[in-house]
Amino acid sequence: MLNYHIKPEPDQQRLLLLDQRLLPGQEQYFVCRNADDVVQAIREMVVRGAPAIGVTAAWGCWLAALRLEMDGLDKSRYWEPLLNEALQKIAQARPTAVNLAWAVNRMREAWVDLGAPDLASLVKAWQAVAEDIHADDIELNIRMGGHGAALLEDGDTVMTHCNAGSLATAGYGTALGVIYAAVEAGKKIKVIANETRPWLQGARLTAFELQKAGIEVKVACDNACAILMQRGLVQKVITGADRIAANGDAANKIGTHGVAVLARHFGIPFYMAAPFSTFDFNCASGKDIPIEERAPEEVTQFRGQQIAPQGVPAWNFSFDVTPAALVTAFVTEHGIFKPPYFRSLKKLRERAGQL
Repeated sequence: MLNYHIKPEPDQQRLLLLDQRLLPGQEQYFVCRNADDVVQAIREMVVRGAPAIGVTAAWGCWLAALRLEMDGLDKSRYWEPLLNEALQKIAQARPTAVNLAWAVNRMREAWVDLGAPDLASLVKAWQAVAEDIHADDIELNIRMGGHGAALLEDGDTVMTHCNAGSLATAGYGTALGVIYAAVEAGKKIKVIANETRPWLQGARLTAFELQKAGIEVKVACDNACAILMQRGLVQKVITGADRIAANGDAANKIGTHGVAVLARHFGIPFYMAAPFSTFDFNCASGKDIPIEERAPEEVTQFRGQQIAPQGVPAWNFSFDVTPAALVTAFVTEHGIFKPPYFRSLKKLRERAGQL
């Protein structure tokens, strides 16, 4: 598993992010020295994946405070509105993944808990909180993988959509974390990675990290899902999620809903793996989840080359919502939760609240 793609360097007053836009061909770091750099990294897909975005956002808050301290504003209360503005920008960098706002809110709560701190004290406290969020994400993903591994059988071929592995988290993975845990338990698992247009996260990122981990993986076109399932080449499907509503409707990378529909048609279990921070209990259903629309050029062009006729528009929804009725079970760090979700997710919330 990869664990070097989010590299905070407090001594250098910076955050290094492995630029996922360049993978698998180049391993090059994007340097963040302030909140604007972090916002750019999140918006432009240098870093992606809901948990990884949350971890990056926490470090972004720390960088925002650190930059104000380095600018000499520690002696004035004028830094507070500037810092609030920076946090607001980070929280709004992308609309769908709930972990982003969750991480910023956790940093805000730590600020409130300190009372009326000076800027230097806040910088120090926020570094500790960001370190905790970073370490906690790895730990809870390992626990999640342990729970989910029981759902996979020796010899299974598992289909996944987009990238929900080390690169999408702090360093282990949600959906791929389940696969890693199953392999660590001695099970022989093969993976089909859907390419995931238009950013090809499956072909570029999932295949990249599974190959590095020594796990057998094949890439498939997104529109090959039906024939692969029809021919019995898929035993399980597991994906991550970017936001899960209180009723179990779940937003994930565009195309996930279609994969879930096909899995139901062919009688294949469809699982989603996500940490508790991905559940938005203030969101009643999938209808309330904001769906990001990105630039049409991501569809009509590929790495700067026009692939559709000039002037032809394109839809570019970044996510879709899979109805709860199509999800066989959710895998979390607190265990596996099955339908009816109005009951089981209530238990999840209660269990998490007791910790």
